[in-house]
Amino acid sequence: MTDGVAVHYGCRDDLADAIAERLHNAGKDLKDLETTDLATVDEFHIRGRKATLELAGQMRLDRDSHVLDIGCGLGGPVRTVAEAYACRVTGVDLTQAFCDAARVLSQWVGLADRVAFRQGDATELPFEDHRFDAAMTIHAAMNIPAKGRMYAEARRVVKPGRIFAVYDVLQGEGGDVVFPVPWARDPSISHLATAEDMPRLLHEAGFAVLKVHDSSEESQSFFERMVGRIGRSGPPPVTVQTFLGDDFPEMARNQVRNLAERRIRTVSYICEA
Repeated sequence: MTDGVAVHYGCRDDLADAIAERLHNAGKDLKDLETTDLATVDEFHIRGRKATLELAGQMRLDRDSHVLDIGCGLGGPVRTVAEAYACRVTGVDLTQAFCDAARVLSQWVGLADRVAFRQGDATELPFEDHRFDAAMTIHAAMNIPAKGRMYAEARRVVKPGRIFAVYDVLQGEGGDVVFPVPWARDPSISHLATAEDMPRLLHEAGFAVLKVHDSSEESQSFFERMVGRIGRSGPPPVTVQTFLGDDFPEMARNQVRNLAERRIRTVSYICEA
């Protein structure tokens, strides 16, 4: 399964160089970048940076917090939270190439002293018990079949009474997912929970669910706008297409259909350890 996930995400070792080249071609100076300049490639989830900030706003964070992002990818949410709250954030991801690129991107925007990235498995986190003041996971569990182990590990590393925030794509009631989609080109690496599964999984892991928010309609509008922009003027200079490949526009169109037909839903859970 992990090999299939790595192949899907096109885990090239020169990812930071490829992003730098696209930014340069768009007239961006790497010495004068802001986190928002990277958002089209490193906020790799539905509704992007806006969704990250909505989630972080419910996590009881301050400048003394140390936050964990499970399945951090290129580190967009890590940097967004570190910047917004002047706190420390650690990202963990299964893919070493993502962690390596995330460190470079963090240097570009001057956040290397507040963020860290570590290769690791979400179902066997490489951290001691109760290390973090909060944790989050954004669009990572869709590729992980052992969700119970993943959430139990999150509970282990989060301090008692602190927040674990989940924002993921769930299986909807409208039928099977139409592939390809951003997290999978076929069902072999797609492992979606349902809205009925999630409270049980989180409760069994030791969390109390404080708040649930279904953002599926907002997500559909997000992808409709994206597809419209791509159709009118092509993709932005640097996007997730950099590592997902040339079929990303098809993935985006399928997301509109999947959301419109309720084959998928986007739901967030704010949980207390």
